[in-house]
Amino acid sequence: MALEAPALAIEDLSHAFGARKVLDRVSLSVGRGDFTVLLGLNGAGKTTLFALITRLYLSHSGLISVFGHDIKKEAQAALRCMGVVFQQSTLDLDLTLEENLFYHAALHGMRRKLAAARIGEELARVGLAERRRERVRVLSGGQRRRVELARALIHNPSLLLLDEPTVGLDMASRQFLLDHVRGLCTSQGLGVLWATHLIDEAGPDARIVILHQGRVRAAGERAEILARTGEVTLKAAFDRIIADGAAKRGGETS
Repeated sequence: MALEAPALAIEDLSHAFGARKVLDRVSLSVGRGDFTVLLGLNGAGKTTLFALITRLYLSHSGLISVFGHDIKKEAQAALRCMGVVFQQSTLDLDLTLEENLFYHAALHGMRRKLAAARIGEELARVGLAERRRERVRVLSGGQRRRVELARALIHNPSLLLLDEPTVGLDMASRQFLLDHVRGLCTSQGLGVLWATHLIDEAGPDARIVILHQGRVRAAGERAEILARTGEVTLKAAFDRIIADGAAKRGGETS
């Protein structure tokens, strides 16, 4: 792990499905301990970007590195550093909470004794330690998300990726996840990339990257984005940036 390298660095990354370009020369970074919000409408390219970072898709252009590890050349080293909560749940509903987590720990080569200790710690953090031997299917949507978050952290990653983690959750469950993950940034120095289309999830101190139609349209602290657009709310600034991006794209294709 490179001492000075950011948690995640993406440079000039493009990707297409056939003739349809989904990502166009995307560059962004996530610092150690930073809570970075990848903000974009549905279809902006957020999920494709996550698939490239996690090697579900292979990138043919650009660079992705995790703590200095090139994802193409040092895939195993890079993947060991990251935990992921995907948009679609990947829990086995017929297994217990701890069975799901033991399986994930085994994929990372963790010994069972260590895995058991880490499972207890992470389930306790999300308030589900006493339910560890229940089947996942009896949990609510918000509780399942907590299990997925605990699972993503079992192997002590230094980078956490979350793709639309609060979709379909009630306000209390959304707030719990936000508070818990932001707390990990502060207490453990965890670098986080939180992808969402919900503007209110980009808190006052979050670093924000706005992705629209496969391109990064703006990046920086909230105050920087407001100053750039001359708006007083992030919603108004987001709308202006999206409108400007659409106008530029229209001009390029006309």
